[in-house]
This record gives sequence, C-alpha cells and structure tokens, in this order.
Amino acid sequence: MPQLDVSTYSSQIFWLIVCFFSLYFIMAQLILPKIGDIIEQRQNKIDDYINKAEEIKKQAESSLNKYQKALSEASQAASKELEKTQNELTDFINQKQKELDAKLRDKIATSEAEIENNKKQALKQIQTISEGIAEEIIHKIGLEKIDEKIIKTSSKKVEIN
Repeated sequence: MPQLDVSTYSSQIFWLIVCFFSLYFIMAQLILPKIGDIIEQRQNKIDDYINKAEEIKKQAESSLNKYQKALSEASQAASKELEKTQNELTDFINQKQKELDAKLRDKIATSEAEIENNKKQALKQIQTISEGIAEEIIHKIGLEKIDEKIIKTSSKKVEIN
C-alpha cells in the first residue's frame, strides 16, 4: 500500500499542506465572506421585520386606545343624553300630571256644584211633593180648615239637610 510507504510521507505532507491552505484561502476569502454577508442580510431583514412588527403593534395599541377612548366618550355622551332625555320626560310627565290634576279639580268642582244644585232641586221637589201629600192627607182626614199657607210654612220649618 502506497499510503504506508514512509518514503512518500514528505510529498503527502507537502500536498496536504498545499491543499489545506488552498482550501482554507478559498474558504476564508471567497466562500465564508459570502456566507457571512448572507447571514448578516438575513439578520438585518429579521431585525427590520421585528422593528416593523413592533411599530405595527404600537400603532395597533394606539388605535385600540383611541377606539376605547372614543367608545368611552361616546358612552358618556350617550349616558348624558339619556339622562337629559329622561329628565325632560320626567318634567313633561310632571307638567302633564299637573295639567290633568287641574282639569280634574275643575271637573270635581263643577261636578260637586252640579250635585249640590241637583240636591237642592231634589229637596225642593221633595218639599213640593211632601206639601202635596200633606194637603191630600189633610183633605182626606177631613181637616179642610187648615190653609195651604200653614202647610207650606210648616214644611219650610222642617228642612232636610
């Protein structure tokens, strides 16, 4: 076997050193810088993507905060508007209730006056009827000497309240 021949060791070591340094030079000068550039470019792109993602995240958070603030303001405005409307409705209802109370008091006063008037008329009619009945009873009993004026004056003395 020629690899184990000691006389060829020096040439093998020479070519080993030449090939090693040639490959080392080619790798160090040509291939490794290209690989380093590619890795650096990849890292730069990754960093750019991370920075853009952080900016987008900040914008999203900012938008979310603006949205929540606008929603809160809209909710407060709606609450104030609802309260204002509720107060207006309460005032309107109270006003209408007062108007209705006034109308009912007027109607009650009118009805009470009408009832009082009807009561007076009924009492007059009762008095007239009772006078007529008293006259008939007196005539049937045979006391025709009693005058109608006496019956009317005596019936006026006895008033029904």
